[in-house]
Amino acid sequence: MDAVTWSEALATVALAIALAACAGLRAWLPLLLAGLLARVGWLELGDAFGFLASNRALAIFGVATLLETLADKIPSLDHALDALSTPLRPAAGALLAAAAIGHIMDPLPALVLGTAVGAPAALVPHAAKSVLRGVSTTLTAGLANPVLSLIEDGLALLLFVLAVVVPLVVVLLLVAATVLMARRLLRRRSVPRPA
Repeated sequence: MDAVTWSEALATVALAIALAACAGLRAWLPLLLAGLLARVGWLELGDAFGFLASNRALAIFGVATLLETLADKIPSLDHALDALSTPLRPAAGALLAAAAIGHIMDPLPALVLGTAVGAPAALVPHAAKSVLRGVSTTLTAGLANPVLSLIEDGLALLLFVLAVVVPLVVVLLLVAATVLMARRLLRRRSVPRPA
C-alpha cells in the first residue's frame, strides 16, 4: 500500500461510514449500487472486495434488492423482514465500510475497522426506521407502512448518492441523528413516572 494522506484517509472513512449508513435503511440496495459503481470504475473498493462487482454478486444483490423492496411494501411481511434484517443490515454496513476502507489499507485491518465503524453506522438509521415503523403500525394498523417504505427507498438511494458524492455530509447527518435520538432517550428516562 502506498502512503495515504490524512485527507484521503478522512475521505475514505467518511465514505465507509456513509455507505454503511445506507445499509441501515436497505441492506441489499447499497451493496448492489456499490458493486455496480465499482464495476464501471466510479467507486474504488479494495482489491480483496472486488467480488462485490462480480456477475454472481450483482445478480444476488439485484434479486435480494427486488425481494427486499417488494416485501417491505406488504404490511404482513414488513415486520418479519425487519426482524430478519436487524442482524443483516449491520453486517452489510460492515462489509460496505470494509470494502471502502480496503482501498487504502490491507484487507484484514480494513475488515476490522469496517466492522467497527460500519455496523454502528448501519444501526442508527435502522433503529430510527424501526421506531418509526412501530409508531406507524400502532397509529395506522400498518396501512401507512407501504408509503413509509417508498420514502425509505428514496432516502436510501439519496443517501447512497450523497455518500459517493459528499460522504462527509452524510457522516454529519448521521452524527446529528445519533445525538437527537440519544437526547430523546435521555429525556424519556428523566421524565418521572406517575405513582
